Amino acid sequence: MSDTQPVVDSNWLARQPPGSVRIVDLRWALSGPAALEKYRAGHIPGAVYVDMERDLSRPGGPGRHPFPEPEDLARVLGRIGVAPTTHVVVYDDGGGSVAARLWFMVRVHGHQRASVLDGGYAAWVKAGLPVTQEEPRIAPVPPPTLRLDASRLVDRTRVAGLLAGRREPGARHALVMDARAPERYRGETEPIDKRAGHIPGAVNAPFSGNLKDGRFRPPEELRALYDRLGAGRASEVVASCGSGVTACHTLLALELAGFPGGKLYVGSWSDWSNQPGAAVATGADPG
Repeated sequence: MSDTQPVVDSNWLARQPPGSVRIVDLRWALSGPAALEKYRAGHIPGAVYVDMERDLSRPGGPGRHPFPEPEDLARVLGRIGVAPTTHVVVYDDGGGSVAARLWFMVRVHGHQRASVLDGGYAAWVKAGLPVTQEEPRIAPVPPPTLRLDASRLVDRTRVAGLLAGRREPGARHALVMDARAPERYRGETEPIDKRAGHIPGAVNAPFSGNLKDGRFRPPEELRALYDRLGAGRASEVVASCGSGVTACHTLLALELAGFPGGKLYVGSWSDWSNQPGAAVATGADPG
């Protein structure tokens, strides 16, 4: 385990000597201004831009945002100057909902020194800290050696098996949590995927519930939240969302709450809903 805090605030980051951390700008959204345009319009000094689609995903599925191969992620990290001991601090403009993807990815590939900037770019600006349009000159380093802990990732077959096990009397049940907005979970709307609804048996845990005024809730509040959902009683905890991005926010919140070791269904709803024979549920949380 690393002693690096999974979440840091703007004042802490502002106090770090130049070059002592690698700051990553991971602003991204499905619609609206392109992330690179936002970066070029203004970013935290020293921050390097990383592209969610090109750098932290690959084509071909399953789902919209499957993990790149470890060697491809290693090349991205080497390109932005991340050596084995580099402390990576990543931010976005979505409450950490995208930044947590890189945090989780590097962690499960063995790079423990990673943090998300609490409140992201908005908190930095609100604190009156400087922004710049200047892109830093970063010397590449050799791609680090990454070793994926595949036990932290699950696929559709595994999720289906875990949820089937919930019907077995006396067993400690797995908990699958869906980080999407309640209206998408209930199947009232689906702006992206072919079918609306949720994985039968999954509970709704919108990532927005981890936040208060755009920042993470205190650990005790997060613990109470996830205790109510059953994280403390579950044999296994799996986070899901639309395509394996915002579910990482759930995994970060779980760690803050004292429930480390949660797993990611990388394909998430974009994988599950695309399977013609996969069952789909709609309506309220199963409780």
